[in-house]
Amino acid sequence: MRVVIVGGGAIGSSAAWHLATHPRFAGEIVVVERDPTYARASSMLSASGIRQQFTAPVSIRMSQYGLAFLHAAPRALAIGGDAPAFGWREHGYLFLAGPAGAALLEANVAVQHGEGAAITLLDPAALAARFPWLSTDGLALGAFGERGEGSFDGPALLMALRRKARALGVRYLAAECTGFAQAGGRVTGVRLADGTELACDAAVVAAGAWSGRVAATLGIAMPVVPRKRMVFVIACPEPLPGCPLVIDPTGIWFRADGARFLAGRSPAGDEPDPDEPPLDVEEEMFTGRIWPVLASRVPAFERLRITSSWAGYYEINLFDHNGIVGRHPAVANVVFAAGFSGHGMQHSPAAGRGVAELLADGAYATLDLSPLGWERVLAGRPLLERNIV
Repeated sequence: MRVVIVGGGAIGSSAAWHLATHPRFAGEIVVVERDPTYARASSMLSASGIRQQFTAPVSIRMSQYGLAFLHAAPRALAIGGDAPAFGWREHGYLFLAGPAGAALLEANVAVQHGEGAAITLLDPAALAARFPWLSTDGLALGAFGERGEGSFDGPALLMALRRKARALGVRYLAAECTGFAQAGGRVTGVRLADGTELACDAAVVAAGAWSGRVAATLGIAMPVVPRKRMVFVIACPEPLPGCPLVIDPTGIWFRADGARFLAGRSPAGDEPDPDEPPLDVEEEMFTGRIWPVLASRVPAFERLRITSSWAGYYEINLFDHNGIVGRHPAVANVVFAAGFSGHGMQHSPAAGRGVAELLADGAYATLDLSPLGWERVLAGRPLLERNIV
């Protein structure tokens, strides 16, 4: 059996590794990656965190699997005596809500508690006691992840998955997929930009932010688009002891990163958010939109300064901000895994495992990812993720 995976980022490489190590898979795996330098790959430009504060149970379970995988990965992805390191830091996430958002935050936490997540609700007095550097003006409630939430080196995970997959015989091909050969409702090959065609028995579409365009060559409308998101690295003259990743009610976020801080925001619903704009950093967004909120929420940030910044693409699923994983009824032997809208890195281990199980076993065995299937999209039933960071 030959499987061709379109996209060699975190999800594609996770699928390749999980498939190569699956006891019931026998065959060849080829990963087609158009940019082997990963210069614009979302995986390499991710701020890379793991959290359990999602609003869909399946997403919480995927995060829990991702955390367990991350702890086991140094041994599982080692080559010889060289074990990769991922710099895991368990600092928690802190979602803040004003009076208008308090009831929704409580409802979200109830879902998270149902999945065993250790999330604590904090009123303004408790927030001030636990995080004395935080201004509680305008806040009604906070939700803090006590365990199982933090950040890690996402690019290191991608490179470790890729190296180990190649050591297991997976072939990585520097090429661009331009379409597919089809016959009888099945894909028979992957067409490349140089005019060649890779014959295959099954294919995987894990092309990140460009998965919608790849799906379109199959005649499938996949609501996944590349949207620019920026990360600003800032220095602050005062330490913020115990600083988690903080999400303000405005959607602006920040977290400690060693002696520095990272900060960013997603555009509000009434702002322009074009598909695949140039990856230029807009410092006026920081000075006009982010800094005033940061200084209001953390008085010490009044004296911050930008030290660097970068921009990358989120693979935004316009339908409901959750990943789409599984087969589409139009093509029986293609598995899709994309559209995670900013949480693809932390969910890449679970998504990759799910893809491997669909291909090797014909069904999910470890985690039931069927809530993320195409069925909800085709039926118009969104599984809305509200906690987008």
